Amino acid sequence: MAEPLLEARGIVKSFGRVRALRGASFTINAGEVVALIGDNGAGKSTLIKTLSGVLHPDDGEIRFEGSTVTISNPVAARELGIETVYQDLALAPDLESSANLFLGREALRPGLLGKLGFIDKRAMRRRTADAFKTLGVGVQDATAAVATLSGGQRQGVAVARAVTWAGKVVFMDEPTAALGVVQTRNVLDLIKRVRDTGLAVVLISHNMPEVMEVSDRVEVLRLGERVARFKTGDASMEDLVAAMTGALKHDEEPS
Repeated sequence: MAEPLLEARGIVKSFGRVRALRGASFTINAGEVVALIGDNGAGKSTLIKTLSGVLHPDDGEIRFEGSTVTISNPVAARELGIETVYQDLALAPDLESSANLFLGREALRPGLLGKLGFIDKRAMRRRTADAFKTLGVGVQDATAAVATLSGGQRQGVAVARAVTWAGKVVFMDEPTAALGVVQTRNVLDLIKRVRDTGLAVVLISHNMPEVMEVSDRVEVLRLGERVARFKTGDASMEDLVAAMTGALKHDEEPS
C-alpha cells in the first residue's frame, strides 16, 4: 500500500496541565477529502495547527510523502505545499481579490522595475481571474475591496488563495459556519472541485450532513485521540455521532 501523503502518528500537545492531544493520529492521501470531526475540545484545531506549523508537538511524528518531517512554522508548511483556510479567513478587507491572493507573495514587474519593487498588478489580476474560473468562484468585480463581497465570495477568495499556493494539502476550518444556504452550496461544490484538481483537502466541520456529502473518509477525534476512521460511504450519521460521544470505537484502516 502506498504511503499516505500526510500522516500524524501519536501527536502529544499540552498547554500547562491541559493535554489537548494525547497521542492523536491522522492520515490523508492525495486527491481525497478527509473530514476531521469531534466534539468541542476533542483536539481538532490543535492537531491542525500542529500539522500546519502554528504549534510544535511535544511528542509524536509527522510524516510527509513517506519521510519524517519537522514543520517548525507556517512557512515550512507552505514550502511542503500545505495551506490553511482559517475560520476567520485572514483576508485584508481593504484590498481587492488579487492583492489578497498574492498577499506576501506579490508578483513583481519584469526587468528593472521589478528589481525596484514595482508590483505587476496586471499579472496578479490575470492569475486571480484564472483561479476563479478554474474553481468556479463567483466574484463579479475582482477589483472591488474584499470588504464589499458577500460571505460566500470572501470564503471563495480565501479558498482560491490557498489552492493557488498549495501544492499538496489544503486545510479548511469550518468553511461554511457563517454562510447561508446558497453560499454554503457554492462552498461545498468548491471543495469538490479542489479535490478534483488532485489536492488533498482536510475538512474540519461540525455539520454532519455536509461531512457525509463531500468527504471520502472521516476521522474522529475524542479527548485528544483518534478513536475512529470510516469510509464515508460505509458509515451512517449515527456511526459518526456514536464515535464522537465514545459509544463506538473503530480506529482500523478502512478497507
